Amino acid sequence: WLMPDNMHHQWLLLAACFWVIFMFMVASKFITLTFKDPDGYGARQESLILTAVTKVEEVHVPEEKHWPEEFQPTGKAFSGNLIHQPLVHMERLELLRNVCRDTALRDLSHTAVSKFVLDRIFVCDKHKILFCQTPKVGNTQWKKVLIVLNGAFSSIEEIPENIVHDHEKNGLPRLSSFSDSEIKKRLNLYFKFFIVRDPFERLISAFKDKFVHNPRFEPWYRHEIAPGIIRKYRKNRTETKGLQFEDFVRYLGDPNHRWLDVQFGDHIIHWVTYVELCAPCEITYSVIGHHETLEDDAPYILKAAGIDHLVSYPTIPPGITVYNRTKVERYFSGISKRDIRRLYARFEGDFKLFGYREPDFLLN
Repeated sequence: WLMPDNMHHQWLLLAACFWVIFMFMVASKFITLTFKDPDGYGARQESLILTAVTKVEEVHVPEEKHWPEEFQPTGKAFSGNLIHQPLVHMERLELLRNVCRDTALRDLSHTAVSKFVLDRIFVCDKHKILFCQTPKVGNTQWKKVLIVLNGAFSSIEEIPENIVHDHEKNGLPRLSSFSDSEIKKRLNLYFKFFIVRDPFERLISAFKDKFVHNPRFEPWYRHEIAPGIIRKYRKNRTETKGLQFEDFVRYLGDPNHRWLDVQFGDHIIHWVTYVELCAPCEITYSVIGHHETLEDDAPYILKAAGIDHLVSYPTIPPGITVYNRTKVERYFSGISKRDIRRLYARFEGDFKLFGYREPDFLLN
């Protein structure tokens, strides 16, 4: 009489196992179908990111429940609010806002939105994009992207190199070419971005490009600007060599450098601060890319602006964006601490606004 009861329990156990397996198969099928769908996966993935970022936002800045309209990207990838952005980009903008509020750094972080600044900003009306040019951080490639978007050429490969910087032929209007009301409208509504790089490494790049390699089509750097810096800042008057990095550093760190800058005109854009170029505390940028992470930032910017399906950022050669600390230390090894400190004092705003560390050789 025990046999039927024992078999009954076995059948119940077997049925329960089949039921668990069946439910597991149904759940697995549902998950597989959901995440195989590109649109479903994209929406679900974004939802998870938004949840995580929203919690961080509530911890760090609980008093800011809504973002100003001008902070909101106009691209298709993000719908309306800055917290839709991945954490690293949100943190960069939060750092920028915090440093802009620091009254102790006000003179180093704020500047007027002058014609000089508006001349640096290129416009793509078709896709509502503003790009502020910060030389020596790979801006030529971004200009090519905008040239294609504006319709002057159908692909980046078709753009002749001599056209990229010819602003009468490349089809890139500057923001300064519009009326005050049109400028204000674009600054409020368009997707705005620019790229930064370690400030000292950028200065080394500018020095090498303009005074060492000195392209033949820019003779004024060697024949006009270099002699002006040498006359004012070279200590050893018997030295006959061309402009040395030490001369360049002494010029840039001089609090009275502006009297030479006026003589040099817009050629100084290759070494003036990001603050002077793009007014990041006055203009509310949507994204700030970093040269050191450009492999990730470039696709992100294209997607955030809603143009990733139209154009790609040109291929970046391996290692070209990596910060070269050895090179920086070598260039500054022969410079006096006094001159380096004065240089840092001028570019401190750039270091603090964009999260770059004060150089170790300045601390030793």
